[in-house]
Amino acid sequence: MVCGLILTEVNTETNASIALLLRDKQGVLKVFFYIILVSLIFFHVIVVRKLFYERIFYMKHLYNIVLLFLLLIAAGCSGVTNENNSVSTSSDSSSQQENADHEKGSDDKKENGNSSEQVEQKETDSSQKDSPNDGQTDDKTKDKKSESASGDGSQLVTVEDPHAITVVVNKNRKLPKGFEPKDLTVPEVPFPFDEFHQKKQLRLEAAEALEELFRGAKQDGVELVAASGYRSYDRQKQIYQNNVRQNGEEHANQFSAKPGTSEHQTGLAMDVTSAAAAFKLQQSFIETEEGKWLEDHAHEYGFIIRYPEGKSDITGYAYEPWHLRYVGKETATEIHQEQETLEEFFGLYP
Repeated sequence: MVCGLILTEVNTETNASIALLLRDKQGVLKVFFYIILVSLIFFHVIVVRKLFYERIFYMKHLYNIVLLFLLLIAAGCSGVTNENNSVSTSSDSSSQQENADHEKGSDDKKENGNSSEQVEQKETDSSQKDSPNDGQTDDKTKDKKSESASGDGSQLVTVEDPHAITVVVNKNRKLPKGFEPKDLTVPEVPFPFDEFHQKKQLRLEAAEALEELFRGAKQDGVELVAASGYRSYDRQKQIYQNNVRQNGEEHANQFSAKPGTSEHQTGLAMDVTSAAAAFKLQQSFIETEEGKWLEDHAHEYGFIIRYPEGKSDITGYAYEPWHLRYVGKETATEIHQEQETLEEFFGLYP
């Protein structure tokens, strides 16, 4: 009865174990050992029952010892198998963990790579954003540097429209090479010489305005005399070089323009004097009645005193009360009222 229960229990356990063991990697090995174990049990039961009936007790104990030994071996094999399974499971878990870490590391690297790319992209965008602003700044700096040249001829701005009535020509702004006004004419005003000379000429509009000015002065009892108007590039070159030889370069730069930078070349300027000034061009002209009248009334006819007193740091030239420049009545009136120079009026500071 007892052996039958044991056999039944063993068979039940064996069948259940076989189903589970077949799922594992070591299932085949376990099934093999269980088959041996079951076979031994069957063999043992049969032999023990035969020996029991024959009363050979010492043989029964011997078989019990053998059975116990076999059970221990089977248990050992099962323990080893479980341990292997545990190790295998642990190894699989470690592998899975390593794979997870590897995937995580790859994701981190990818994320860091994307972050680096984003930072580089931002820096590039910032650089590109600043690049166009840096190019415009450089151009403005160059223009400003050119506008603020020292007047030594190394950095000069060429005026864009030399034919404009309000063109600004000075030590920093020169006329285009070969420029010559096309509408030059000789105004019908008194000169201290009778023969024709190019310096008698002015542009037509300026010549007509000068005639009007002289008539206005005469009506007020003021006798003006025109001294020097248009000068070509070559003529201005001769005058400047003669001035340098006679008075030195420093003095020449105060009263004489370098060729290409003279207002006389525009055909819009005229030096005016009087018999009271001995027909000379000197600062003492302002002390004469003619000089005072020009200072007060020139703007009414479209002229300004181009180089006023106290403005040499702006105009680049010493005070010249005799130098008239035609800019038109409206502009001349505004400049006279504001007591400005042509540079100040147009914001062209040196």
